[in-house]
Amino acid sequence: MSRRSRIFIGVFVLYVAAVGLLLQRVASDLDPRYRESAEESLVDTANLLATLLERRTFDGTIPTDELERTLAALEARPLYARIYGVDKTGVDLHVYVTNRDGTVLFDSAGHDLGADYSQWRDVRLTLEGAYGARTTLANPADPASGVMYVGAAIREKRAGARPEAGDDIVGMVAVGKPIRTFRPFIDNARNKLLLFGAISVGAFVVAVLAVVFWLVRPFGLVREFWRALRRRDSPVPLGRRLAAALHDALADTRDALTGRNYVDDYVQTLAHELKSPLAAIRGAAELLREPMPEDARARFAANIEEQVRRAQELIERLLELSAIERRGSLEQAAPVALAQIAAAARDELLGSAARREVTLAIDIDPALRVAGDPFLLQRAATNLMRNAVEFAPRGSTVDVAARARGKRVEFTVRDRGPGLPEFARERVFDKFYSLARPDTGKKGTGLGLAFVREIAALHGGSAELANHPEGGAVATLALPLLKE
Repeated sequence: MSRRSRIFIGVFVLYVAAVGLLLQRVASDLDPRYRESAEESLVDTANLLATLLERRTFDGTIPTDELERTLAALEARPLYARIYGVDKTGVDLHVYVTNRDGTVLFDSAGHDLGADYSQWRDVRLTLEGAYGARTTLANPADPASGVMYVGAAIREKRAGARPEAGDDIVGMVAVGKPIRTFRPFIDNARNKLLLFGAISVGAFVVAVLAVVFWLVRPFGLVREFWRALRRRDSPVPLGRRLAAALHDALADTRDALTGRNYVDDYVQTLAHELKSPLAAIRGAAELLREPMPEDARARFAANIEEQVRRAQELIERLLELSAIERRGSLEQAAPVALAQIAAAARDELLGSAARREVTLAIDIDPALRVAGDPFLLQRAATNLMRNAVEFAPRGSTVDVAARARGKRVEFTVRDRGPGLPEFARERVFDKFYSLARPDTGKKGTGLGLAFVREIAALHGGSAELANHPEGGAVATLALPLLKE
């Protein structure tokens, strides 16, 4: 994957992550906000019932018969309401009344009459004149069975007491509501948040494209569309003319976002890299015009050939790398035997390895295969093995191996050279970055490892270069394993 693609994907991922974190924060806050709203409604309901009970309370006695009949009628009452897409077909409340000692006088659920509720938080605090509320699991084994209770005090005026003396708390009424009843509202709100997030991401992409069109071609796209519409005598169909105008606009957008800066970087770097061989060629050519011994003339001619070869190699490598970076994915993937790829790369490097007396030892299972482009994978293997040969000491061995590691295959090339310097670890895969060869002091094009990295990314793999624990460097090309 090219750098510009990574930048675009990085910006998009950051935006999606920011939207996701925001939505996650809002979604996590929905549950407590709905509980607060439900608790506020329960406070109103509890105080309403407490006021009704107070009207018939006398001498500390709280009659609950009217409340019982009312709740029974309420349960039998037909009810239908559609609230923000959620259907409500009944009243789901639990009501109980206690006296001043916390003893249950009435329970709408029909149980626990006469039970001592004085230790329940809502009962105890309400009878003390404070605000009492609690949430309790109806079924301790079910975390979703929580019921929220809110209490309200039942007061009675003291006989003969002054108004400022206050009222006696002779009991309390508690209203409970299962938390599961407002769970559909929370789920509905979360689904709407997810929809909003998806719409937001889509709108972001559309907005970016619109802004790009506006910045790159403020009126160009509109003008081209208008011209296409006006060319009525054109033999080209209208739809094709409009598509061509849109294609030109997209090309301008692509060039503005990535192409021009990308090409500028390549041209500047290439010009810089070509300065050295061109200067050497020019200097040698000027000297060849002067009289000189035949052996010196041959030496300068050989230098010109070497520099031309170097410039040609640089340009060819750069064209190969550029072609790879422009490919978004593999057009076709075929089963590739890594042993055959390594053998073909070894045959290609036999001459250079023999000149340095370096042996290429291959240890790869013939049955080990990956899915990919055979030509590109052979180019990657050749680059790694050539790099190892150039850094390997004379008379040493370069080990080429491949092992299956889970769902991936690790193709490794190890030399026994000086290893990778610490300062080069972060830059070794950068384009045009190269280290001097130990024996000649010359540098390569700096494109071989960059080429390998692009091929690895194109195949859904990765490439890395590190020092081997026993000395030398080891390059690893990790690729997805082809399963039989």
